[in-house]
Amino acid sequence: MGLYKKFVNQTRKPEGFLGKMMVDGMNSGHAKLADWGMTHLSGTTPEKIAELGCGGGRNTAELLKRYPKATATALDYSEVSVKKAETLNKGMIASGRCTVIQGNVAEMPFADSAFDLATAFETIYFWPGLEHCFSEVCRVLRPGGVFLICNESDGTDETSQKYEKIIEGMKCYTVEEITEALTAAGFSDVSSDHYNGKPWITVVARK
Repeated sequence: MGLYKKFVNQTRKPEGFLGKMMVDGMNSGHAKLADWGMTHLSGTTPEKIAELGCGGGRNTAELLKRYPKATATALDYSEVSVKKAETLNKGMIASGRCTVIQGNVAEMPFADSAFDLATAFETIYFWPGLEHCFSEVCRVLRPGGVFLICNESDGTDETSQKYEKIIEGMKCYTVEEITEALTAAGFSDVSSDHYNGKPWITVVARK
């Protein structure tokens, strides 16, 4: 495997030196996408947030800034990502507003109805069984809770289809596929938005 392919494969589960480089790049490179996604949460005032597939923790920090009365639990299955997220959010961790844990979205260590809001930025591409993982998200959300998904790819753009071929375990989903899996997992009131001029998508569902 060439160096470039090794590097882009770090998007799935960052590890080692290349993984640290990838996490740093994702924190900055995906900021505009994530902030656009968060604009779809207007009217939502969560007290407990689950940031799933948190990567380097930048979006966790932004959510805590936007919701100053909330606490956040950030989860990722990459040790490199967890350490970066802990470093970036050390002040919020010290104040008791943030917790970062290593874990898998397919079997989350959270109680039923534990959160008001769950977010997933640039991560569901790698979730093992979309409907099953969405069912887990539904389980940990309280009734009326909101699930926000934000992807750089709408599942049809040429760039994502190219990366699917070289990144192990990657699957870029269309809005229709995401909506179908959310509905099957128990969500309702599913809405979506497409960024003008880019393949970016945001999908919001309510339990």
